[in-house]
Amino acid sequence: MNILPIEKQIQIVNCLVEGVSLRATARLCGVERNTVGRVLLRVGDHCAQLLNERMRRVPSRLLQVDEIWTFVAKKEKRLNGHDNQAEMGDQYVFVALDAESKLIPSFYVGKRTAESAHYFMSDLQSRLAHRVQLTSDGFTPYLTAVEDNFGADIDYAMLVKVFSGDETNRERYSPSDIVDARPVPVTGKPDFRQISTSFVERQNLTIRMQLRRFTRLTNAFSKKLSHLKAALALHFAWYNFVRVHSTLRVTPAMAAGISSQIWELTELLV
Repeated sequence: MNILPIEKQIQIVNCLVEGVSLRATARLCGVERNTVGRVLLRVGDHCAQLLNERMRRVPSRLLQVDEIWTFVAKKEKRLNGHDNQAEMGDQYVFVALDAESKLIPSFYVGKRTAESAHYFMSDLQSRLAHRVQLTSDGFTPYLTAVEDNFGADIDYAMLVKVFSGDETNRERYSPSDIVDARPVPVTGKPDFRQISTSFVERQNLTIRMQLRRFTRLTNAFSKKLSHLKAALALHFAWYNFVRVHSTLRVTPAMAAGISSQIWELTELLV
């Protein structure tokens, strides 16, 4: 069995985390597209294990959660009876972000359902060291998901946005203008000054900039759910441990006290 030299694997992974598509990566690195896909799946699986092991007892105080939309193979409205409804169509990435260290302690890929919200909150709760203040948007299933997994041991609030409903000035892929954002305390005593989803919403832009498959109106969308999950695991491992945050001047993992140094890209491969 032929094994790519580690230098070539690093070159491939470096292209992927910088937002280059699979086909463009294959051309730049001089390998077959299927080779790039195999490297992505292998490294993505390793990164998923790495995140699962390292994101434990995270000392966060302020957390924000949000969802970002994408799709696999085809959009939801184009699915038919022969398609795998669970793995194809619209998919949402549930993301939790530490508002202070900018660390991503947890993420989950699935449909935008109550079941997905429950699994996401269950995973998030298992990774935290102590009580936190949590802010989400107005996605109703979060109410039950947070209560089932955190109980009363959390300060939780929703930031409910009110839209104008005026479609005349609406940009493509955007809702109508926001006319109000109402902080709604749900559990505990959340600090009103910290009820915000601004940082995690900004993280959505980082995902779209660094993952080519999240770029709209291209043919770089995910063809398989396994590749989407692998790409996200690679991205978040690279974001947490390798990429220096421009504001923090260190990696999010260092800011959170989980790592003592900036990792090399090689450490995500082996």
